[in-house]
Amino acid sequence: MSDSPRSILLVEDDPLLRQAFRLLLEDAGYLIREAGSAAEALESVAAEHPHLIILDLGLPDRPGLDVARELTSRPATTDIPIIALTGRVGAAEQRACMDAGCTLYLTKPLEPRELLRLLPDLFTNSDSPA
Repeated sequence: MSDSPRSILLVEDDPLLRQAFRLLLEDAGYLIREAGSAAEALESVAAEHPHLIILDLGLPDRPGLDVARELTSRPATTDIPIIALTGRVGAAEQRACMDAGCTLYLTKPLEPRELLRLLPDLFTNSDSPA
């Protein structure tokens, strides 16, 4: 990891889960920004280009897959890796995530150490500015 912390936008509508992920990721040295809805996520990405997005697919105002499609279709944000996080398990759900431009598909409940193990490779493959 570089001298400055890598920024992650954590998009999760459940405040308790969002807090748990934030604490885990901050303890690992990441700079975390949070959003509880699709609208907040899109606004946050526009304001500050994160290195990576962890995106819950079950958002209250708009499906997470719509957010992923929008971000991956924009030239300014197409390079940001997106981790799709969902409670739905299955090949069709995983295929829909990949078709929407997500880099990785993870299901809840998620083992925290597994997430931390996967992150460095995603940052290595991303040239995003802070």
